[in-house]
Amino acid sequence: MIEVSGVRHRLGEREVLRGIDLTLAEHRVGVIGANGSGKSTLARTFNGLITPDAGDVRVDGLSVRDDVRSVRRRVGFMFSEASAQILMPTVAEDIALSLRDHGLTADEVSARVEATLSAYGLEGYGDHPAQLLSGGQKQMLAFAAVLVREPQVLVCDEPSTLLDLHNQLRLRRTLAGLDQQVVLLTHHLDLLDDFDRVVVIDDGQVVHDGVPGESVAFYHDLMEARVS
Repeated sequence: MIEVSGVRHRLGEREVLRGIDLTLAEHRVGVIGANGSGKSTLARTFNGLITPDAGDVRVDGLSVRDDVRSVRRRVGFMFSEASAQILMPTVAEDIALSLRDHGLTADEVSARVEATLSAYGLEGYGDHPAQLLSGGQKQMLAFAAVLVREPQVLVCDEPSTLLDLHNQLRLRRTLAGLDQQVVLLTHHLDLLDDFDRVVVIDDGQVVHDGVPGESVAFYHDLMEARVS
């Protein structure tokens, strides 16, 4: 569970988060808002990529401010550009890197890597140059490298941005099959149809919070009002 209490944050002179209070306990939660609304900044507070100027964020009772290492073990984070998360030359090495501080033997790491390759459609690609994968395969590698650590929460910041329709559908299926709590930031609103809850962020504040249909309709009306 993620608890956000009175969170405020500035980037330069601009206050991008303006007193946010949220408790996210549902299995799958969407967060939507226009570019510059503050949603990505908010998401980055969930695992300590950003420490808010004021307020607190807690994951399973652990404060991001006071115990960031424990929080990061619980919260995996995926960025919009999968290539930015690929750090090692080959697919298997990139997944193995995520296990470097787990105290596993070499054989245990190898077994975990092979199982993960199979689970995410990358079987047979262990020795393949990671940056030469297709866009969809890179996205699956990013998932694999995060989820092999077995986090309790997965935060995805617009992971469908560079994906074609085929891989968007694959992303939907992957998210639907996860046991972890998922927090998804996206501009592809149809990905949220079967989510439990969708939060709308605007100008650094929560402006709507409800079931997907209601929240998406509210967001459409908000954006429509700005172009009329």
